[in-house]
Amino acid sequence: MTYGGVQFDALGDGTRRAILARLLNGPLAVGELARDLPVSRPAISQHLRILKEADLVLHQSVGARHVYRLNPAGFETLRQYLDVYWAQALEAFANEVERRARQELQ
Repeated sequence: MTYGGVQFDALGDGTRRAILARLLNGPLAVGELARDLPVSRPAISQHLRILKEADLVLHQSVGARHVYRLNPAGFETLRQYLDVYWAQALEAFANEVERRARQELQ
């Protein structure tokens, strides 16, 4: 399993997170992604390049348009990485609940 370093780095920028949020509703062209964001279309393209290199988005050319969509496989890597921490946190919580229950019985 990879540790998602490139993906976490890509998620560290607010504009890239905004782009990903827009893609939650489905594929969009660069122009549609750039609409209402406070950065230029070339800047959006650079952010998309970083997201693509991090395997978080997929690209398809449709005529002269470049359409992007979320890449579930890239997010699966992140989920697997975070699941390790989530499982440890849940185990620690369960252990604490059991410890307190034993204390109350004493």
